[in-house]
Amino acid sequence: MGKLTVAVAGATGYAGGEALRILAQHPNFEVTCVAGHSSAGQSFAPFAPHIPQLAGLTVQDSTPENLNGHDVIILALPHGASGALAAQLDPDSIVIDLGADHRLEEKSAWDAFYGGDFYEHWTYGMPELIIGKNPDGSYKRQRECIPGVKRIAGPGCNVTATTLAMQPGIAEGLVDPKGIVADLVVGYSGAGKSLKKPYLLASEALQSALPYSVAGKHRHIPEILQNFAHAAGLSAADADRFTLGFTPILAPMSRGILATVSAPLTDKAKDLSDAQIRDVWLHAYEGQQFICVLPEGMLPATANVLGSNAAHIQVAVDRNSQRLYVFSAIDNLNRGTAGQAIESLNIALGLDESTGLTKIGVAP
Repeated sequence: MGKLTVAVAGATGYAGGEALRILAQHPNFEVTCVAGHSSAGQSFAPFAPHIPQLAGLTVQDSTPENLNGHDVIILALPHGASGALAAQLDPDSIVIDLGADHRLEEKSAWDAFYGGDFYEHWTYGMPELIIGKNPDGSYKRQRECIPGVKRIAGPGCNVTATTLAMQPGIAEGLVDPKGIVADLVVGYSGAGKSLKKPYLLASEALQSALPYSVAGKHRHIPEILQNFAHAAGLSAADADRFTLGFTPILAPMSRGILATVSAPLTDKAKDLSDAQIRDVWLHAYEGQQFICVLPEGMLPATANVLGSNAAHIQVAVDRNSQRLYVFSAIDNLNRGTAGQAIESLNIALGLDESTGLTKIGVAP
């Protein structure tokens, strides 16, 4: 296979920039178009000095005319911005939406949390997602749905950390589906690049932690519940069988998500030893090369996954409260967004899914 051409819309944002960082060293792709809106006509060099290979490109306007004609088109745009644009893109190009417009399967969920036009659900780009079981008891994976597709919806970053943490417990009936709670410490790049108070002013963000979109308002909640339903072998219409208390907390770090996801143990889980419960996660992620269940007693840390497509996971059982705790750490821009998208793109094209990606973090 010769190199495929790639256009990235939203190239000057954090998600688009991370996609370009990965693509710049990917052996099968050549970035031939970087697109934006307010930055159109400017040299790309000052927007991404960390990617010198792309310094000679000029930012184009994010129009169908500029994006079409490329083998791959990546849309790193705010929610609501990619749906109408995507409808005008070449059906023969592979299009990956890093935003929310094509993630949800149920219009009612979109209306409740986003509003505006509802767009067709695309193939979901989380290869490790459990989507039920085969007759022999082995897991079905979303990976099986991706080869050959032309439209891929990239998952949300908080969604990724929460889903990967708890889906084995849901698939095996170890947790009460009505008692799931997720608390996430999130790096500021997860809030986007626009300057706004009180989130993105250094004088207010440094030395401080701040919860946001609390009390059931965060837009990633319906996507997480959709994934939980699939992990249980159910349809998205059955997502109301699950509830999720969800609290993201901005912390003064550029990248990373540390998720603490917990739920009451079911009677089935109470009859298992801690080691047997841990074995469920080891079995669920056996052979999933980017998912690392850490050695017993070692807890995930965001510093260990920065710059990588890896997810670090640990399981703990609190017998006093009869709750199961699962911790996960990811890089929100890589595993949570662009890295996962490139992993799915590789699968869609029949490449090894790890091509151009790493599970090696940057430490310290």
